Amino acid sequence: MLNIVLYEPLIPQNTGNIIRTCVGIDAKLHLIKPLGFSLDDKYLKRSGLDYFKKVSLTVYENFSLFEKVNKGHYFYFSRYGQKSYHEIDFKAFKGAVYLIFGKETTGVERTLLATNLAHVYRIPHNDKIRSLNLSNSVAIVSYEYLRQLDFNNLSKVEPDTLKGKDYLSNFKK
Repeated sequence: MLNIVLYEPLIPQNTGNIIRTCVGIDAKLHLIKPLGFSLDDKYLKRSGLDYFKKVSLTVYENFSLFEKVNKGHYFYFSRYGQKSYHEIDFKAFKGAVYLIFGKETTGVERTLLATNLAHVYRIPHNDKIRSLNLSNSVAIVSYEYLRQLDFNNLSKVEPDTLKGKDYLSNFKK
């Protein structure tokens, strides 16, 4: 199972968007405190729509507790990474995969990154910005993981439980 880890997220709208992504790709979401919002926050609920009750979510008091409970392969994403996220061969890893993203202002704690430098990756961009938006970053890397695993049982056409794959073929103006 894919695991998305948000290290001390601050902005409820980003976390809400990530909740929606996690539900849509069957990923588990892990939040590391302190959070910059309450899980009851109206902005979190608004951006997460009605998906909040469908997400697999665990909250941890700190990263040490998270590490004790969750064994697997950790990948950290930071503007300071010296390798690009697309260089990871996710198919090579058996067991749980954890994609770890930092808070919107300062990212993942620098000492944690420095001690795990071999597993710190960057999403390439130019020098006009410091970083991409957190929810966009999660989506980019998550979908690279899924692409490498042939989308891991996700529907590649509109499911029949929604409008169905023939929706546009049968669409009338």
